[in-house]
Amino acid sequence: MARISNFFRTSTASVAATNEIPDNELHIQIESMTEELTGSSRAINKAEDNLDTGSRRTAGTASYIFLFLFYLHLLAAVVLIAYLTICGLDYSFSRENTHNFRPLDWYLPLLASSGCAFVIAFSWVTATLCNPSKTILTVLWLSPLLTFAVGILLLLIGSAGGLATSVIAIIFALVQSLYACWVAKGIDHTTKILSLSMAASAPSARNLDSLVILTGSLMAATIYIWLSVSGIGGATATWTQFDPLYIFAILLSLGWTMQVIKNAVHVGISFVSYMYFARGVEVDSLWAFRDTWKYLIGNICIGSFLEPVFAVIRGSACAMTAVTGDTDEFMFSCTSCYSGVARRLVSCGNRWGFVHVGVFGKGFVQSSIDTWEMFRRVGMESVVDLDLTGSFCFLCGVAGGSMCTLVAGSWSLAINKDHATAISIYAFLIGYLMSRITMAWPQGCVSAYYVVFAENPKSLRFDTTIPDRIQELQQSSA
Repeated sequence: MARISNFFRTSTASVAATNEIPDNELHIQIESMTEELTGSSRAINKAEDNLDTGSRRTAGTASYIFLFLFYLHLLAAVVLIAYLTICGLDYSFSRENTHNFRPLDWYLPLLASSGCAFVIAFSWVTATLCNPSKTILTVLWLSPLLTFAVGILLLLIGSAGGLATSVIAIIFALVQSLYACWVAKGIDHTTKILSLSMAASAPSARNLDSLVILTGSLMAATIYIWLSVSGIGGATATWTQFDPLYIFAILLSLGWTMQVIKNAVHVGISFVSYMYFARGVEVDSLWAFRDTWKYLIGNICIGSFLEPVFAVIRGSACAMTAVTGDTDEFMFSCTSCYSGVARRLVSCGNRWGFVHVGVFGKGFVQSSIDTWEMFRRVGMESVVDLDLTGSFCFLCGVAGGSMCTLVAGSWSLAINKDHATAISIYAFLIGYLMSRITMAWPQGCVSAYYVVFAENPKSLRFDTTIPDRIQELQQSSA
């Protein structure tokens, strides 16, 4: 446990360095350090244990069940994709092809979009690491512009589905623009949090582990995306009465699998950041990520299934509250009840819970409950509730998906207009999901930073960024 002992050596050195400080200030600093060491002694012991690979093992029944279901669904999806691909290719080259489906016109634009998504995804995280402030501002304004451009492209395609989707895209672009204006006041705080939190896992000349993790995760995601595109293309070629169900099943499988990959990155990076901010220990990122896949993937599968559902419910509740306000009309009478249910669900399943999943090996639901209770106890509930990191990562995904749509959709419009709408939609999903995987890095760092602060707000490792934000929100709500 040599790495853990570095924390105590650092603390001792800090005390020794205070000999030149006046007695009253010295007393305050020593008292704060004593509270830090004694108040989090359990976390220290647990952190030491977690450097032993086997200590993060989780043995919950639900974890094993979801892990089994995840691998079973992957096997079933691969079999279905292989069957659909073979049937689609056979039909495409037969004389019975009446759907004007040409494999190259389908696969090449989507394969090109996946390559663009790979580059775009890395660009987002690199820009965030180098200059968080400019990246946030760029995304807030670039995302609605690109979404609007997608709407125009779909209008040019001219199909019934394209027209309907274009209306949705244009409305969504307008909503993003209004949101960018609404959250302008919180950009400075988000920039500070990103800068502080990403310091724990920022790559240097001697340590590129985090980039290796992202590269491996994107490669795994790209392979499964190519498989999914192949299966969807086969179903589109034959287009029997069951093929829409097959496509829907493949999309569900793709979404869950990408969520698992994203959250595995989130858990691994948040563990590294947690150890850095809580204990001053530098943990090897590759070891943390490998350990995450070995022992914690079952709980990650649970979280990847529950957290998006709860987030959608919470988002819809916030939208309903914003629309209804304080009205007492009958049609809106259930708004407060629905919002209460949404808040309860979010407390039982949220992205902050992934931190304790990685650090302590807890179940996802229990970890989410414990974490949210900590936030409530130290008065941070409104801070994390209004945190813009999640929105920033989401808009990075939207912008990435829109760029991929412009590439694939324009290509398809130029060579074969018949399937341009479907190709544009699938390209958006590819770009969005790939960008969200890389943006799990900053999101994991921020999550760990907030959780460590909630565990010990008086730690000398933190500045006044979070307390200032709490005070600011309290004054604005007064």
